[in-house]
Amino acid sequence: MQSVQQREQAAYEALKSTSGYTNKMQTPKITQVTISTGVGKIKSDKNKLKVIEDRLRKITGQHVAIAPAKKSIATFKTRAGDISGYKVSLHGPKMYQFLDKFINIALPRTKDFRGIRRTAVDNMGNLTIGIKEHTIFPETGDEELRDIFGLAITITTTANSEENALAFFEHIGIPFKKAEAAE
Repeated sequence: MQSVQQREQAAYEALKSTSGYTNKMQTPKITQVTISTGVGKIKSDKNKLKVIEDRLRKITGQHVAIAPAKKSIATFKTRAGDISGYKVSLHGPKMYQFLDKFINIALPRTKDFRGIRRTAVDNMGNLTIGIKEHTIFPETGDEELRDIFGLAITITTTANSEENALAFFEHIGIPFKKAEAAE
């Protein structure tokens, strides 16, 4: 089976006729993958915050950055500088390793997975996927089922339109939902 990086490199030949690329450098490329999570109501529980940070570090294999609150909002009992979430940005080989693991191992483990909606691709050519349970990743053991949290995974590309990005993502192996037949 080809890796995401190998499929990305072969994308030019596959997409040349449909997208009208005249140069290999016009083909979209993945620039970064960002994994983020919010802490919401559990921000006062230091132990759960440490668990979330540790599990993100295990899943990504990289240091986790703290995302502090930018403003104080009394309604949400938030002060400027409080932890509002965690974020990891992946580049290079770690990015491709994470994408291979995500597409080939984690997504098939998702309960009732039928594919990713095509509307998850924005006009700038980026794909954002929401994951309800972090337990789909193999690094999280079954004994850790108490503290389940969700993730947002954003794949940033150099695609210049939604159509080009959709064709590129399909070529590298992102499983999109099948188009439903019109009745």
